[in-house]
Amino acid sequence: MFVDSMLVARSRAVRTAAATLVFGAGLVAGSQSSSFAAGPESVADVASELLDSVVNISTSQTVAGSRNVPAPRLPDGSPFQEFFDEFFDQRPDAENDDDNNRRPRRVQSLGSGFVIDASGVIVTNNHVIDGADEITANFADGTRLKATLVGRDEKTDLAVLKVEPEKPLVSVSFGDSEGIRVGDWVMAIGNPFGLGGTVTVGIVSARNRDINSGPYDNFIQTDASINRGNSGGPLFNMEGEVVGINTAIISPTGGSIGIGFSVPSSTAVNVIKQLRDFGETRRGWLGVRIQEVTEEIAESLSMAEAVGALVAGVTDNGPAADAGILPGDVILQFDGRDVEAMNQLPRMVADQPVGKEVDVVVLRKGEEKSVKVTLGRLEEAEIVAAALSEETDEEPDEPPVVFGPLGLSLSDLSPTLRTRFKIDDKVSGVVVTDVAEGSAAEEKRVQPGDVILEISQEPVATPEAVEARVNELKTDGRKSALLLLANKDGDLRFVAVAIDAN
Repeated sequence: MFVDSMLVARSRAVRTAAATLVFGAGLVAGSQSSSFAAGPESVADVASELLDSVVNISTSQTVAGSRNVPAPRLPDGSPFQEFFDEFFDQRPDAENDDDNNRRPRRVQSLGSGFVIDASGVIVTNNHVIDGADEITANFADGTRLKATLVGRDEKTDLAVLKVEPEKPLVSVSFGDSEGIRVGDWVMAIGNPFGLGGTVTVGIVSARNRDINSGPYDNFIQTDASINRGNSGGPLFNMEGEVVGINTAIISPTGGSIGIGFSVPSSTAVNVIKQLRDFGETRRGWLGVRIQEVTEEIAESLSMAEAVGALVAGVTDNGPAADAGILPGDVILQFDGRDVEAMNQLPRMVADQPVGKEVDVVVLRKGEEKSVKVTLGRLEEAEIVAAALSEETDEEPDEPPVVFGPLGLSLSDLSPTLRTRFKIDDKVSGVVVTDVAEGSAAEEKRVQPGDVILEISQEPVATPEAVEARVNELKTDGRKSALLLLANKDGDLRFVAVAIDAN
């Protein structure tokens, strides 16, 4: 239910008059006095100053028509037949009219936004305006202004618009979302269900939520009532500052159930500035592929606790490679800030300007090492699927290898096995030819065709070297072995496999 709701919320919001829009929740900033323990007596004064800064965003676009679903046929004389005919956009005398059913049509959607510059700069969600031919900002006093797109960012679902008002608009400023606490009061203003400026109040329910919607997830969860049409609207603290931008909800019914999410101002401010300055984002780029440091991986690296981001791969000629960062390093600090969890690092890097030199502290073979990295620019590029290689007749199998260390059948990477598993020429190491059923390696999804490059940060080139390394770890009292694996295309990943289970 969670995934389905988020897919609906973060989709392009099927643009019909009854389109489902993404909604969000807000954050609270700043601590409240003890007199607010039972809730604020009133937010009327704050709301009255902010309502004129929030706008209704309406969009329209032309979409290709498609064959309509046949309308249900009710008994002759039913008073509801006319309703169904109209709802399904069909006429009784045109049921077979393909041209009528498939012709392009105009559809509309609604969302919210807010003014951040009196000259006419407006912030909203990207999904509210995505694909729109026309964008209109509707103000509380009835003014309607055509808006142009300044820039948008799909990764954070933010967009910046510009209108040309005849007089200065009422604008709002951003507050510090880092200072908010769970339990702080917040206020959301938006246009739920197209009803116009609507005020709801709630608290911050949680912070730093990762809802798997993108690489920079850091949402603030709120129970302030958020409904369809609130997408892109602001979430205020009790000082009237924007601390979040309503973006998504979890809802099995399409309405608020008290679980909504907002992009925190700490994330939004930098993105919005780049969109205003350049019309696009210009994020810092480190050039590493990372994975979570699990308890098992931490144990295999003799780490006291599972923190940081494990470097699973380094981009050739990228900033990290130039600075000497290696696969197997654990990034503990970035630019003076502790990396407590893997998902923090992408946000830290993205927030830094291109070309900045930063200090990165890594753990390598039990020792901390500090390196200086000059950040590059994150390039947006589509990954092109590799062409399927031609099928070749397999040569006779080599003699079978019995299951050895870690429940794996291992072999040197011969031309025959390289062909059988379609392993890229650039990959070298010890190939896994089979995995014992029920073994710890099978549980960790090690599979035939994987190539072992290292065991606990020591290179291995033969099956005998793998066995010797595992025996060393057993002697040292290690409970697991950290395998650096490459797939057939050379993509790397680390897997911690229990030793005492084999």
